[in-house]
Amino acid sequence: MNRIDIIKSNQTKLNKRYKELVEQAYNFRQTDCALSDISEYRAIKLLNKLNRLKYLSRDLTRNSS
Repeated sequence: MNRIDIIKSNQTKLNKRYKELVEQAYNFRQTDCALSDISEYRAIKLLNKLNRLKYLSRDLTRNSS
């Protein structure tokens, strides 16, 4: 498995977790604002990681071409 495949695999896992956290934040919005904010914060941190991985994979695909 090369680096691009590993990065894509990580992106898929993180993207799934990101969607779960966003949904969780939405569901907690009406019942528990603090839990909603925590879930949203975690989702934002994951989104940051996803953006870095996207940049990294873009850079690797350019160099391999």
